[in-house]
Amino acid sequence: MVKKRRRHSAAFKFRVALEALEGGKTISQLSSEHEVHPNLIRAWKRQLLEDGPCVFASGGERKQREQEAQEAELYEQIDRLKMELEWLKEKVARSGS
Repeated sequence: MVKKRRRHSAAFKFRVALEALEGGKTISQLSSEHEVHPNLIRAWKRQLLEDGPCVFASGGERKQREQEAQEAELYEQIDRLKMELEWLKEKVARSGS
């Protein structure tokens, strides 16, 4: 019989990683309590420690990243429209002559 992989929500991972960071219980205890492999808990804990500063990033930084993404999308759209315009100009020039 094949076991299906379990998918854990981000909230569950955060809660378990936070418990591991607190140190009240060992990784083995958390593993058996939550029925998750100890290596997964260690990985979630490491990820929380590495990505933790991003969680509290200021709104200004987030807005700047969103604005940069939007600008990139708009520049792509401008390039596409320029190409279409050039194509149409060539098409009109050919049909007019």
